Amino acid sequence: MDKTLALRRAKLLALSWLIGAAVVFIAASLAPRMLWSDLLRAMAEAAMVGALADWFAVSALFRRIPIPLLSSHTAVIARNKDRIADNLAVFVEEKFLNPQALATLIKRHDPARLVADWLADPSHARQLGSYICAALAQVLDMADDRAIQRFAREAMHAAFDRVDLSRSLGAILDVLTRDGRHQELLDQAIGQVAALLNRESTRAFIAEHMIEWLRQEYPKIEKLLPSSWIGEKSADTLAAIIDKLLTGIANDPDHALRRAFDAQLADFIEQLKHDPVLQARGEQIKRELLEGEAVSTYLSGLWGNIRSWLQRDLAQPDSALHAKASGAARWIGQALQDDPLLRATLNTRLEQAIGALGPEMTQLLTRHISETVKNWDAVELAHQVELNIGRDLQYIRINGTIVGALIGAALFGATLALQWIVHR
Repeated sequence: MDKTLALRRAKLLALSWLIGAAVVFIAASLAPRMLWSDLLRAMAEAAMVGALADWFAVSALFRRIPIPLLSSHTAVIARNKDRIADNLAVFVEEKFLNPQALATLIKRHDPARLVADWLADPSHARQLGSYICAALAQVLDMADDRAIQRFAREAMHAAFDRVDLSRSLGAILDVLTRDGRHQELLDQAIGQVAALLNRESTRAFIAEHMIEWLRQEYPKIEKLLPSSWIGEKSADTLAAIIDKLLTGIANDPDHALRRAFDAQLADFIEQLKHDPVLQARGEQIKRELLEGEAVSTYLSGLWGNIRSWLQRDLAQPDSALHAKASGAARWIGQALQDDPLLRATLNTRLEQAIGALGPEMTQLLTRHISETVKNWDAVELAHQVELNIGRDLQYIRINGTIVGALIGAALFGATLALQWIVHR
């Protein structure tokens, strides 16, 4: 039922009791003087007094009643709006938002268990996944591409500005060469070169270029020699020499070329770490990379590709992101259900967080309540309060009518008893 209609009906009901008492009073006053008429008159008179007194008490809460000497104590809610706001804020702070009450609430209801049970339900997990994806879609629609690209560039600049490219490369190579790891790479490279030399296509390539060299450098001699045979033999001989050299290096862990490779690599690493020239060159390369158009274009294209992929996926009924979000939510719920210690830890952390942040949040909320109520229109505040509790207050008027009638009957009886005692 509409609150305004319910309040109007309650007021009419209370008024009908007052009118009924008045009708009884008039009828009893016009009736011949008899015991029953005098009793009804006394009861009706007291009922009207009780009804009017309670009407004044209830009405004085919400509006001004122009009665001399009494009007200053009416419209109680409107006149005391600011004090009500402060008292309401203090009441909420002391009874609902104090850290002890919130900690007791956590211990009583085990919020970690409630969250676990909710998330473990597949329908709830899907629902949460839908909310996350919808929020992400809204963020993508409102995102400023230029601002994001500028942020990415600034973040990359900030990250790389602190990086010493030369020293970092030296440190990486130092790790990669530790315990002879680079020798394994050298062995793999030797194997790949040997395999390449043993291919027919490689030898044909060498023979072809050998013949071409003879034609360019010694054109007259080349015409007198069997060029094809010389090219093939040269290719086979060169391949055999290189293969023998590589096989020797591969089979000899202490080969002179391996030691030279170690020494050169170690020297290069030291130069990367300590040589100012290489360090300056590294800084120059870093600046060229960061300030070049290639990086800016790459970042712009990267964000565009990511955004397009996200939007396409979110628009699909079988969205991969939705499935991942739902699965993650359900996994968290099941993990919390299966691990009592984890739930207890979360509840403890929540209690600690409330203990740390509770006073500040409480002051913020209570100040918000107080300021909000103070900013309300006083008449409108009184009207809203009356709409919500005025219906129940009308029964005070009805009770006042009934109690007044009973008191009138009691006083009438007491009066008769006194008269009987006096005239006895």
